[in-house]
Amino acid sequence: MPRALDEHFDLKFLAIGDSGVGKTCLLNQYIDEQFIKTLGTTVGIDIRDKNIFYKSNKTNKSYNISLQLWDTAGQERYRCLTTSFFRDAMGFLLVFDLTNETSFLNVRNWIGEIQSNAYSENVDMILVGNKCDLENERIITKLRAIEFAQEYQVDYIETSALQNINIAESVELLLDLVMNRLEENENFSKKNSYLSKKPIEPINLGFMERNFRRKKDLSFCCNY
Repeated sequence: MPRALDEHFDLKFLAIGDSGVGKTCLLNQYIDEQFIKTLGTTVGIDIRDKNIFYKSNKTNKSYNISLQLWDTAGQERYRCLTTSFFRDAMGFLLVFDLTNETSFLNVRNWIGEIQSNAYSENVDMILVGNKCDLENERIITKLRAIEFAQEYQVDYIETSALQNINIAESVELLLDLVMNRLEENENFSKKNSYLSKKPIEPINLGFMERNFRRKKDLSFCCNY
């Protein structure tokens, strides 16, 4: 007989980082197990859902987790919109492009945004260096990324959305951090199942749609 689930959690994770680092392709690979090279640029927020059976290595408890993965636009013009959704996120996938120096340097700015807008300055986050398959184009060395992660005391993992390298592992790494935090604080876990039980209201992106309507028939490389 399968063991009964100890508890249900509704969790919200955000993927953040500069435009073009591959956040959308990373989440598509995780949710749909496919890579789509030509995708429209993310405008505002895109939300993906996945139900997960999770067994804790720490307590041996089993959980049913409804995970919402929010894919955020990296462009500066949408920053006020995307940061408004940081408050109730339980974890962050902080993604940069291993072949793009600027996207790595901007990680500090994204961490500052998290610390300013998330529910806690100590919110769980992991650093994700994407496009590790492009070894010949690589600019950010693994050692440099690890040293940066150690400075901020966060875990680091390298991924490739194109070749499906460490995609599931990156989400699972963040999930382990969040679940360990919840299990360590029973009152916190009961109080802060961060997704509300009511349906999420539609996000009004009308002004963005108007700005991008003339581009609706174009395809953009998602820059995996």
